[in-house]
Amino acid sequence: MSGMRTFLSASGMVAVVGLGFGMWSIMSPGEEQRRELIKNLPESNPKRMEETRKRNALVMQALKEAAETDENIARGPAR
Repeated sequence: MSGMRTFLSASGMVAVVGLGFGMWSIMSPGEEQRRELIKNLPESNPKRMEETRKRNALVMQALKEAAETDENIARGPAR
């Protein structure tokens, strides 16, 4: 009886894992869809990448300035 219960529980676990893998396989995009997604990523557009670089540079500059001051810039201008 114990062997039968072990076999059934192991079979159930294998079935659940198989079902999960099957659903994942069905839902994941195909090769053509994956290529289309990669083509439409913001990183593939040079203009968008340049905007991102400029924004990152501005953020880094603000962080550098904030690190060099003693006042708390999160609270706004000192009163």
